[in-house]
Amino acid sequence: MTTILLTGFAPFAGDATNPSGDAVRRVAARWDGPETLVTEVLPVVFDAADERLRALIATHRPDVVIAVGLAGGRAALTPERVAINLADARIADNAGAQPLDRPVVEGGPAAYFATLPVKAIAAALTDAGLPATVSHSAGTFVCNHVMYAALHATADTPEVRTGFVHVPYAREDAPADAPSLPLDDIVRGLEIAIRAAVDTPVEAAVPGGALH
Repeated sequence: MTTILLTGFAPFAGDATNPSGDAVRRVAARWDGPETLVTEVLPVVFDAADERLRALIATHRPDVVIAVGLAGGRAALTPERVAINLADARIADNAGAQPLDRPVVEGGPAAYFATLPVKAIAAALTDAGLPATVSHSAGTFVCNHVMYAALHATADTPEVRTGFVHVPYAREDAPADAPSLPLDDIVRGLEIAIRAAVDTPVEAAVPGGALH
């Protein structure tokens, strides 16, 4: 039986909600398989999120790992292609930690590429009428930290498909004038991303780069 681990995040930076956690809860509530779906809403805390994610991977040994986070300011669903070994926080996390130029994993590789089929996921989302594009930077905050930690934890099991999807604000709770999508669209997008991750045997051979 295929096992999928899907994680979102709790609210942070003064927001009352976080669409990544809200969407993950909704996906869990309406999941009908046939795969086993394990979900968790992680704290927006560097070390605690890292530790919890590693524990979930060790306990459940998933075949697919998709972590989800909020990218306020983005208007599209963006599967991430690269995680870098750097924690450099512009703001403090929810525990007050604000690491500066610290590696996610001491002595780890400078970066990992996602092992999810990110181009196929973006194409499937676009085909479904949702705004989507491949992103080449997950930032240097807790989202990138979790993506890197997940890829490091699964580096010795290349058959495990691992990566990260950033989502916009949910329209129901978005700050004024911020790009957003209805939460129902974000939920549908995550379900499409899961199906593409499970069902795509080979990454799509389509352009996915950026000019800048």
